[in-house]
Amino acid sequence: MKQYQTYAAIIYVTETEREAAMRMFDWKPLMMPGDAQQYYEAYIGRDGKQLRVIGAQQDEMGMTAAAALTAKMIFHFAPEYVVMPGIAAGTNHIRDDGTQQFGDVLLADTVWNFSNGKYVSPNQAEIVFGELGFQPRPTSVEIAGDYLRPVMDFITSERNEFYVHCGPLASGTAVVANKLVMQKQVMQYYENTKGVEMESYGVAYAAAHAVEPKPHVIIAKSVCDFADERKDDMYQKFAAFTSCNFVRELLVSVLDYSVT
Repeated sequence: MKQYQTYAAIIYVTETEREAAMRMFDWKPLMMPGDAQQYYEAYIGRDGKQLRVIGAQQDEMGMTAAAALTAKMIFHFAPEYVVMPGIAAGTNHIRDDGTQQFGDVLLADTVWNFSNGKYVSPNQAEIVFGELGFQPRPTSVEIAGDYLRPVMDFITSERNEFYVHCGPLASGTAVVANKLVMQKQVMQYYENTKGVEMESYGVAYAAAHAVEPKPHVIIAKSVCDFADERKDDMYQKFAAFTSCNFVRELLVSVLDYSVT
């Protein structure tokens, strides 16, 4: 069986996320034959070994671009981990429980696509927006495995300096800045959904359907807004910073590895 060849592949989307990711390690540009994608390579020293990490930015937002880039990175580098840090909308204003703050990390145990479905007339729909009806057909990918045990141990340890919320993360095909959409279309199906964004389902789907050895998936995005009418960019840099630093801590000192 083919073995893992790289410790981790890190995927990011926006320019703000790229800037935060570039501060994680001492990256060097890397190009692969026949591929126009710009990759970056870095090494992490652990246990007397140098573990290779590859980073790359999507050329556009969304699940399709995420899945395509994930598949390419798995093909080129055979990573043990595929990791997506970045920014996401929290769900505080829907639950009204005040538990999430800007910069808190949302660690996904499930990613699901809330935008799958069919637009119908209101009298045929489970979800109604005025004269528009939507019949949802959500799909999901579970993120689970023994590789997450060190992560959970770290989160509950005194070493952890981050506020982390574990649970489902919702992906959609458009940016959400509407509380009604959150209430009707997102929170109905996974009531414990921790956040909303546009890419993680594509990453998890590509990894789950990859050839062996399938990579493990870590999705850890931080809260930059709450997907309502007050949505703005004020906390995006802070959220990208906390997310990337959490991911860096996992890679540097927490995750187990088998690559040599």
